[in-house]
Amino acid sequence: MTLSRRSFVRAAGVSGIGALATPLIAARGSEALSAGWTEPGFYPGAVITAAREERLAYRSKFANAIRLDSNENPNGPGRAALEAVRTMFTEANRYPDTQEDDLQAAVAKHQKVAENNVLMACGSGEILRSACFAYTGPGRALVTASPSFETPVGFAESMGAEVRKVPVDKDLRLDLNQMLDKVQGAGLVFFCNPNNPTATVHGASVVKDFIAQVNKRNPDCMIMMDEAYHEYVEDPNYSTSIPISLDNPKVFTVRTFSKVFGMAGLRAGYAIGRPEALRPMGRHKLGSGVNVLAAACGVATLPDEAHINAEIKVNREAKAFTVKAFESLGFRPSASQANFIMVPIGRDSRAFKDECAKHGILVGRPFPPLTTHLRVSIGTMEEMKKAVDVFKQVLSGAAN
Repeated sequence: MTLSRRSFVRAAGVSGIGALATPLIAARGSEALSAGWTEPGFYPGAVITAAREERLAYRSKFANAIRLDSNENPNGPGRAALEAVRTMFTEANRYPDTQEDDLQAAVAKHQKVAENNVLMACGSGEILRSACFAYTGPGRALVTASPSFETPVGFAESMGAEVRKVPVDKDLRLDLNQMLDKVQGAGLVFFCNPNNPTATVHGASVVKDFIAQVNKRNPDCMIMMDEAYHEYVEDPNYSTSIPISLDNPKVFTVRTFSKVFGMAGLRAGYAIGRPEALRPMGRHKLGSGVNVLAAACGVATLPDEAHINAEIKVNREAKAFTVKAFESLGFRPSASQANFIMVPIGRDSRAFKDECAKHGILVGRPFPPLTTHLRVSIGTMEEMKKAVDVFKQVLSGAAN
């Protein structure tokens, strides 16, 4: 049976499957509400309840909005992946005893590494959590950029670790020289490449030199390379850090199925590194954290090169259209190597975000210290055309 992504839920043919809303499969989540959210167990019940109520209110208020706020793939998984999910529903009543192992084997084959070089997780977020639990704490600081993906900050703070934030440079790239100055006494360096939210990337030689310097200045420090947006990178100087992770026990690389693969709602991610680097994180990982549907989807989508290449192409085209639109208004986004752009709009990004929301367009939250920059995720071309019309209204002050 061949399925379109739009008809998946309707055609699944499993009693009650209609309750699975399309956003779950297509991964149109709300990263906008994730700032500061780390591990529920470290928060009082009232805080958890308030956060949940906020999420529900947000979801209800903007149910029909165009969601350009969470760097998701607007198209969701491909047909082969959805077909694999459909056939796995008959196993939904069983524990994922072997399916996570199957996905681990598929990842290892895809990345041309041994299976013990792969640590699977319930989204790459679980890897970030496990890494902070394993490698940060009192006397073992976290070094990160500002702004960068915030999740490791919350996890490290929950472990009682000092967090050393280094502002990005004038080109919105990680200031690696300044980060090097912070590695003494650090347990973990978080290197997001491409960086979220700035969409900038560092080339292979720069990354290699940085890692060598960290190893020299603090031989005990681990380096976590987050490559969530790897597939979108076009910079010829860039290269994955996976080969370094296989050679260097102080480095590991994090990947996710949430972005180009369109599986943010299914939750699957992994780390690649030497067994001695992965083992301490594995102690903090959920048992059977990858569910049977995510595992089946992941196994099917990894070899589907035609689908992935098509997703990269449509993202590139919609991104180019959006960049051109901002440039025509006098705003020049940073060079994006991801599925989102960062635009210096010269005004309070929160006010801009709120105004766009009134017109049914959701964009990224403010990312201090870049509070006059706007992060816009790339949706479909149709979505971006509608969004650009709103951007033009808001930026010109014509919106009311």
